[in-house]
Amino acid sequence: MREPALSDVAANLSTVRGKIADASRRSGRSPDAVRFVLVTKTVAPERVLEAVRAGAADLGENKVQEGLGKAEALSGEPVRWSMIGHLQSNKAKELLRFASEVQSLDRLSLATTLEKRLQHLGRGLDVLVQVNTSGEASKYGLAPDEVLAFLNELPAFDALRPKGFMTLATFTPDEAEVRRCFRVLREIRDRALNDAPQGAMLADLSMGMSGDYEWAIEEGATIVRVGQAVFGPRPLPDSHYWPGAAGAD
Repeated sequence: MREPALSDVAANLSTVRGKIADASRRSGRSPDAVRFVLVTKTVAPERVLEAVRAGAADLGENKVQEGLGKAEALSGEPVRWSMIGHLQSNKAKELLRFASEVQSLDRLSLATTLEKRLQHLGRGLDVLVQVNTSGEASKYGLAPDEVLAFLNELPAFDALRPKGFMTLATFTPDEAEVRRCFRVLREIRDRALNDAPQGAMLADLSMGMSGDYEWAIEEGATIVRVGQAVFGPRPLPDSHYWPGAAGAD
C-alpha cells in the first residue's frame, strides 16, 4: 500500500533537516550538532501543529503576544518556545508565561527586568546575547566591542543562564558579506570562551535563517532559525494571522 503523501509543511521540514545535516557534515560535525528552531512568525496555529506532528519541537517567535497566543493554542503539545525577536521590557511578564529561552538579550535594563520576574517565579531562563555584527542601525544588538563588558555584568543576574550569542547577518545575496557577519560572531564567541566569566557555558551560536542557514552552519552555527523555508513566504501585512508581527526570518 502506498504511503500517504506528506503535507507541504512536513515535506519542507524534512528537506530543511536534510540540508542542515548535509551542511553539518561539510563543516565536520554530526547532523545533531545543530539545533533547528522553527520560526512560527505569522503562521496560524493549525499550520504550526502540522509541523509539530511532523516532529518539530523547538519553536521560535518574534512577538510576545503572538507567541503567547500560539502557546495557548498548542498547550499540551511537546514543544519548547524561544523568543528570537527584540524584547520590550514591559513584555517580560507575558513572555515568561510560555518561553524558556530568550535569544535577544541586548541590554542590562532588560536583564534587570527579567531577573526580577524570574526571582519572583523561582525559575531560571536560558539567554543568548544578541550582537549586531552587520553594523546596521536598523538592527538591534550590542556592538562587537561591547560584548565582553556586558558579559562581565551578567553574573550579577542569578536567574539568567547565558548560553552564547545570536546575530542577524546583513540581508543581501552577497555570500561573502553574510559569511563575514557569521565569522564575526564566531570570533566573539571564541574570545568569550577564554575571557568571559561564563567561559565554556557560552558555546552556542544562533545564526542563519531561511536564506542563509547552510552558510551559517558552515561558519560554525550551533542553532539556526528557519521559518519561511518550511511554511512558505509570509502573507502581506494586511493578511497576517497576527497583525503587526515583525522580526527575524
